Amino acid sequence: MSSPDLPPATFSALLRTASAEEHEAAEHSSFMSDLLGGRLGVQAYTDLTGQLWYVYRALEAHLDVLAADPVAGPLADRALLRTAAIERDLDHLAGPGWRDTLAPLPATEALAARIEHLALTWPAGYLAHHYTRYLGDLSGGQIIRGVAERTWGFARKGDGVRFYVFEEIDNPAAFKRDYRAKLDAAGELMDEVERRRVAEECKRAFVLNGAIFGELGGRYPLSA
Repeated sequence: MSSPDLPPATFSALLRTASAEEHEAAEHSSFMSDLLGGRLGVQAYTDLTGQLWYVYRALEAHLDVLAADPVAGPLADRALLRTAAIERDLDHLAGPGWRDTLAPLPATEALAARIEHLALTWPAGYLAHHYTRYLGDLSGGQIIRGVAERTWGFARKGDGVRFYVFEEIDNPAAFKRDYRAKLDAAGELMDEVERRRVAEECKRAFVLNGAIFGELGGRYPLSA
């Protein structure tokens, strides 16, 4: 039992600890392990990038509405926007006609649909997906960028890895601290039941992202 003298956990800490198991499972999927280990070809990386296009279109489709929400609005920072960068990467990776052949995986459709639904019906739940993706891109995503540059010869922070380059964020560490502070402030607007609901949605976000990695792993079963 926790001591009554201890201060309550911050909202950002609650999300991190509540979703730790799901986060680790997604991060250590066979697909991501093989990708980060440099054991997959550039087509696998291209496929991942293509699936992320659907996810970020969903995340960024309703920002004008979300900006007015007291919970989600302060975190809907346009410096984080990734869709245009993904499209530039796909032009480089797959050629200018990639929209004609790209199709979402079932897991990608499920995640994108969930994000869109939450953006329009439950902004606090949407925030769980915003946190899961963007803070991950600013952290572990940079490892993926480095692997891609080394493994497939992309220019440093150039076409092919622009998704992971946040040109409008000069100091990622400071930005992440500010993001967590805003997240904590958002949590203060919720009661305990709502905070726990959002934590559960954060767990669900990692599971849904992990399902995409699982389906991509079926296409590239190196670790099987």
